[in-house]
Amino acid sequence: MLLTVSKRLEFSASRRLHVPDWTESENLIAFGPESAAAYGSGRNYVVYFIFSGTVDPVTGMLINISEIKRRAGRIVDDEYDHKFLNEDNEAFRKLPPTAENIARNLVQQVQPLFAKGDAQLVAVHLREAPGRAATAYADGTCDSHYWFEFSAARRTMSPQLSADENARLFGAAAGIHGHNYRARLTFRHENFPGDGAAVRFDDLDHCIHSLRSELDHRYLNEDVAALRDRPLTTESLAEYIYERTNARIPLHRVRLHERDDFFAEVFEDESMFVGMRIPFNAAHRLHVPSFSSEQNTELFGKCNNPAGHGHHYVTEATIGGQYNKRTGTLADFVKIQEAMTKTLNEWDNRHLDLETAEFRESPSTGENIVRTLWAKLDPKLDHKLARLRLWETKNNRFTLRRTL
Repeated sequence: MLLTVSKRLEFSASRRLHVPDWTESENLIAFGPESAAAYGSGRNYVVYFIFSGTVDPVTGMLINISEIKRRAGRIVDDEYDHKFLNEDNEAFRKLPPTAENIARNLVQQVQPLFAKGDAQLVAVHLREAPGRAATAYADGTCDSHYWFEFSAARRTMSPQLSADENARLFGAAAGIHGHNYRARLTFRHENFPGDGAAVRFDDLDHCIHSLRSELDHRYLNEDVAALRDRPLTTESLAEYIYERTNARIPLHRVRLHERDDFFAEVFEDESMFVGMRIPFNAAHRLHVPSFSSEQNTELFGKCNNPAGHGHHYVTEATIGGQYNKRTGTLADFVKIQEAMTKTLNEWDNRHLDLETAEFRESPSTGENIVRTLWAKLDPKLDHKLARLRLWETKNNRFTLRRTL
C-alpha cells in the first residue's frame, strides 16, 4: 500500500509561452494564440505538493502539513506569486513557463527542503486553468492534462442485451437521460526536456474540436454511428474517447466524469477503473494522550482544541476489475454506492474520537482515517479497491493506493 499526503497552495502569476528562437508561426502552432501576448498572460495557479512515507504510529502523521505550507509556501511566495515568470524567475529565462516546466521546477526546488525527513516529495501537481494541468514526478516523468466538456443524451444500455436484461441491469438509467460530461486527457512524457510544448496546441485543438463536434449535443445511441453497436455506459464511452484520441496523439489515460461524483478511467494498458465520491460530516480532535499539553499544541495547533472541531470530509473510492464487454460495465454502480454509504454512515455526524471505536486509541488524523476506511470498505467491494482518497479540506488530501 502507498500512502500520500497532498497540500494545496495557490499563487497568481503572468507568463508568456514563447520560444525566442522560433518564428511566430512556430510558436502559434506549439502554444496557441497566447504565444503572442508580448507582456504576458495571467493565471491563478493551484499547486499540490504530494509526499509519501511512513506514518508515525504515535502521532498518526506521515508529515506535518503545516511544514509543507511553511517551507514550500516560502518558495511559492518569493519566486512565483505575483511575478512575470519569464523575467522574474531565473528558471524561465531560457525555458518557456509551461505548466509542465513550472511543476518540474517546483519539484526540484522543494524536494531538497525535505531531504532529511522520513516523508519525501514524490510529485507536484499544478493546475493553471480549469482545463489545463500538469503533474511532475520526482523520477522525471511528467503528465500533461487537458479537460474538455460536452453535453449529450443517452440510454444506458447494451445492444448485446435484451430489453429485459437492460432494464434489470441499468434500471431508470436505461431510459433517455442526459449528462454534462467532463473528460480529462492525460499525456505522459518520460524525461521531457521542456524546451517546447509537451503537446502541440494545433494537434490537441484539432483533436478536442473533433471529439466535441462528434459528441456534443447528440443523442449518443443514435446520432454517433460508431457508438450504435457498442454498450452506452460511462466505461464504454471513456474507452471510445481513449481510442479516438490515441489514434491522433499517443495517450496515457482518459478520465470521463458523467457527473462530479462518478467517473470512469481508461489507461493505455487497457486497464479500467470507476470512481465514486461521497461526503460525510464529522467532528474530531487531534491529540496524543501520552504527550503533554505543550507537545500537543506544538504539533497540532488549533486542531488540538479540547472541545474539538470538524470537517466536511469527501471520500473518493476507485474500483478496479474485469471489464465486461457485453454489458459495458466494470462494476455495479449501486453496490459501490451502497457500500460507501453504509460504511460512512457509521461516522457521519459523529465525533470520531468520542463516538467511534476506531479512534479511541489512535489520533483521528487524515492518514489514520483513510487507512481505517480502507480496511472497512475494501471487503465490501470484493477487495477491488484500487485507490481511496480523503479530502479533509480543499487544501489537505490523503490518498491510499493498492500496490502490486
